[in-house]
Amino acid sequence: MRSAFILLVLLLATVSGHAVAEKRVALVIGNSAYQHAVQLANPKNDSSDIAAKLESLGFQVVSDQDLDLAGMRRTVRQFLEKLDGADMALFFYAGHGLQVNGSNYMVPVDAQLSSYNDLDFEALPIDLVLSAMERSTKVNLIFLDACRDNPFTEKLSRSMGTRSGSVSRGLARLGSGVGSLIAFATQPGNVAMDGAGRNSPFTTALVAHLGTPGHDIMRDLMDVRRDVLAATDGKQVPWENSSLTGEVVLEPLATEPKAASAPTSQSTLPDNAVELAYWATIKDSTDKSFFEAYLQQFPGGAFAPLAKLKIDAIDKRIETERQVAHRPETERAKGTEVASLEHPDPLAQSPSGDINSGELTLATQAELVRLGCLAGHADGKWGLSSRKALQDYADRQDVKLASLEPTAGLLEKLRAVGARICPLACEVGTVMQGDHCVPQTSRLSAFNGTWKLVRRATTDCGDWRELSTYLVISDGKVSSSSGFTGSVSSSGAVNITHSFIDKGKRGGNTLTGVIKGNNGTGKFKGTGAGSGCSGKIVMDRM
Repeated sequence: MRSAFILLVLLLATVSGHAVAEKRVALVIGNSAYQHAVQLANPKNDSSDIAAKLESLGFQVVSDQDLDLAGMRRTVRQFLEKLDGADMALFFYAGHGLQVNGSNYMVPVDAQLSSYNDLDFEALPIDLVLSAMERSTKVNLIFLDACRDNPFTEKLSRSMGTRSGSVSRGLARLGSGVGSLIAFATQPGNVAMDGAGRNSPFTTALVAHLGTPGHDIMRDLMDVRRDVLAATDGKQVPWENSSLTGEVVLEPLATEPKAASAPTSQSTLPDNAVELAYWATIKDSTDKSFFEAYLQQFPGGAFAPLAKLKIDAIDKRIETERQVAHRPETERAKGTEVASLEHPDPLAQSPSGDINSGELTLATQAELVRLGCLAGHADGKWGLSSRKALQDYADRQDVKLASLEPTAGLLEKLRAVGARICPLACEVGTVMQGDHCVPQTSRLSAFNGTWKLVRRATTDCGDWRELSTYLVISDGKVSSSSGFTGSVSSSGAVNITHSFIDKGKRGGNTLTGVIKGNNGTGKFKGTGAGSGCSGKIVMDRM
């Protein structure tokens, strides 16, 4: 009976689209009480809170704190012994960490690291844990909150002399086998913050988002990255390498999900950095469609109230211009006819009848804008730019000006001209789009957002046939937490590169394609260690 139950469970796990593990094992270590360096406030708290979180997600947790080298080796061994038969393994480390010659090390609390030779005897290579995990389990998740600034790098740099450039304060990018995800507290080579509260910014976000019901782990990490960026004013950017071949959902949705565990609408939005970049490109626009597009993309954004005010102001200005432009002919003709333009027989000039000066100025500017002689929009302020526009109009029409001020007669003459007579001249930072000048980045901003990139191999690419990752496009620039960088042109042409190190050899991908609307297609080709691997790419806006 028991064997039948096990077989049924295995069949269900095979049919399921989510990589939900039967047996989950986790190793959690936090080192705070360093004996030969300044102690860290948070790793001890970080490890205890993460351990509690993982236990709530069904992990068997091996956890310890403030370990010397012997204690770290003993705890790692206990963890590895539990991996037999495990479907998923997870490793979390908080404390001092450093990289030397591209290799990453965890620092025990009793380490002194006075010289380069001390590394092999006083520190623990992270690869030691990672390699053992990848040999034993198919799904491996590694979280390293170990990039804190520390004095050990200075000691090693002094002892290594001319080789000191190979010592770095942050951690190096780790290569990962198929089925592994490695998440760093910050980008490779940078230093993460310890935090002023109970936990570091990275751990605070992990505790908040790890295991969100129904979320894939990559989506959880996007929420983590957003929180850390906000908490550190953009100084710390969590980073990850992933070779997962399917979704990993730590907490599946219940049949009737509780309201408290429902994902927030904010989790589907692009990173806040994308929103800020988009707003910067449209904030001075006089075209309300840009602000309507902002509200559609970021309905709960930081600038949503201001965007609504901008739309209202633009609507009011357009209505004022429309009312002035459609004032009855008899009303506009009241009083003595005035002309400010002269052909060979100049017309006399006199003030207008019932149109007040503010409306007259606004209407005159609107006509100059229509004729292409005044850049921007009518603002009701008759200044130098308005006078230059009027002079430009007169020069192109070969007429003489009796005055550079708006009058009713001038307005009538301008309305009598049917089409643009001044070529569109856009200011620096703007480009011509139709018959308007728009911010130069506005075309590129159409691609702004978070995109899912899927690579599908059509040749021999080793152990994988399909890999996916997430990209952020902001004003034509492509970035990601997994090493993809590149650009998107205003026509939607995509050029992306990706670099990696596999078994000590450097390799990469070049990706080209085209985005149309919310989807993109193209191809990729391997280089270096990835030579011979090629296939197709698909991009979808999230």
